[in-house]
Order: sequence, then structure tokens, then C-alpha cells
Amino acid sequence: MTSMKRAKAVLYLADGTLFEGLSIGKKGTSGGEICFNTGMTGYQEIYTDPSYYGQIVINTNAHIGNYGVHKDEDESDGPKIKGLVVNDFTYDYSRSSASDSLDDYLSSHDTVGISDLDTRMLVRHVRDKGAMNAIISTEIFDIAKLEAELKTIPDMKSLELSSVVTTHEAFELGVDNSGFKISVLDLGVKRSILDNFLIRDCHLKVFPAKTSFGEMRAWDADGYFISNGPGDPEVMDYAVDTIKEILAANMPLFGICLGNQLLARSVGVSTFKMHHGQQLRKY
Repeated sequence: MTSMKRAKAVLYLADGTLFEGLSIGKKGTSGGEICFNTGMTGYQEIYTDPSYYGQIVINTNAHIGNYGVHKDEDESDGPKIKGLVVNDFTYDYSRSSASDSLDDYLSSHDTVGISDLDTRMLVRHVRDKGAMNAIISTEIFDIAKLEAELKTIPDMKSLELSSVVTTHEAFELGVDNSGFKISVLDLGVKRSILDNFLIRDCHLKVFPAKTSFGEMRAWDADGYFISNGPGDPEVMDYAVDTIKEILAANMPLFGICLGNQLLARSVGVSTFKMHHGQQLRKY
């Protein structure tokens, strides 16, 4: 595996910076907003997290692929990223319980990637220059053509994506559990979050992103959870309106990531203040 001949790949940033490396995953061209993740493990969970929908992820950890993938570690129904950038990519894996190699997993899910880049330098560049779109390609190497392709990628700002990754129909989990009943507004929820509720004996009903408060309230939950998810919270008025109705009904309410940002919008405070102990409502 490690001696195989690998195809050339390029990463082209919207500020005109070009990086050359080697192809991983599916060969082709793909683009999105570039971001980075500093996790030491859990690469499969990162790629399948709906919060990363439409983005190219840089893994800052040097070694990626070394323990393969396992079917039970997906956070959704498959990778949600538009591309992957790593330093040292491993085709061979050591975990005996792994179900596949990371390269085969990426290829089977049409995920384009590039390796053998100085990811530390790249992350410093992105931190200095700010959020921007980028493109990975194993087939386009002409700068003018890369720029033209890059212009077709929508800006993440003002992009509403939760309605793309949410469940299409409401469903229940933990029906036999005797703990709290929690209504989950699915803006791109991770499976591990739902699992953590379940192991705490909670009974869940997961609702599509644009479900009205009236429909959620009919289930008579003890509290409401606003999930993580992708996209720009500034254009998600439908979720803000639902949250305001939950607050007006004086119901217990909590959120994480995107959900927390929407909670902040609904009460007109910054997420910074919320992260530093501001209470939305006392119970």
C-alpha cells in the first residue's frame, strides 16, 4: 500500500496561494471554505460531523489514517466535508477492529483530499489571512482554470445549510427510557450527542430544522435542545423565531455550537457573554 504511485494534487486558496502535494481519497476537484481542526484523534468523527458540511478541513495532527475507520464511529451517514488536507497520510492501519482504511473510506464516499503539505504553515496562513474558500484538484493545475472553478463556490457567509443536513422526518430514540423527555431541534446534530443523552436515560424526539414550536410542544417534552450544525446563524431566522417561542413559553432550553449562537441571537447577547456564565433563564 505505502509503495503505491500517488497522483499529484494541488490546493489553491482564494488569496492566490498555491500548494502542491499528493492525492488522497477520490481523484477529482472539490472546493469549499477552508478551516482547521486541532484534534489529536477522531478524524472520522470530524469528517462526518454535519457542522463541517461544505468545508475543506485541515487536520493539524501530523499522522492521519493510522488507525483506519470503524463503521460505528460515523457522526452521520457519511463524510460531510468537501475536502481534506493533511501532512502525513497513512494507508496502512494498525487497529484490528477497523472496518476499512481511511483512503478506501474517503474514495467510497467521493471525498477529495491532499497530503504531504506543511499543515502547520498552512494553518498559520489561514489564521493570519482569515476565512476563505479554497479548492483541491488532481486534474486542474492551470491557475486561471483553478480561479475560475473557485469562483463557482458560494461564500459560507449568508449560507443556510442546516436544512440540507437535518433529518427529513421526526423520529424518537430511547422510547423505553424513564428519564427526561427532550425535544431536539436537528440543525445538523452529531450521533454521539444523541447517544450521550440516551446513556443518561433520556427519551428523545428529533425534529427537522424548520419544525414549528407548536409541533414540538405537542410532544410535551421536559426541555428543548438546539443542536450543532453548519452554515451562518445570521440567516437562520426560522430557528431564532422558534427559540424565542420556547423562551416565551418559559421552557427549559439549552444548545451547543450553532445552537448556542442562535440562542444568543434570540436574546440579543454575544456568544462570548453566554460562554462566560450568562443565564438565559433560571429554573
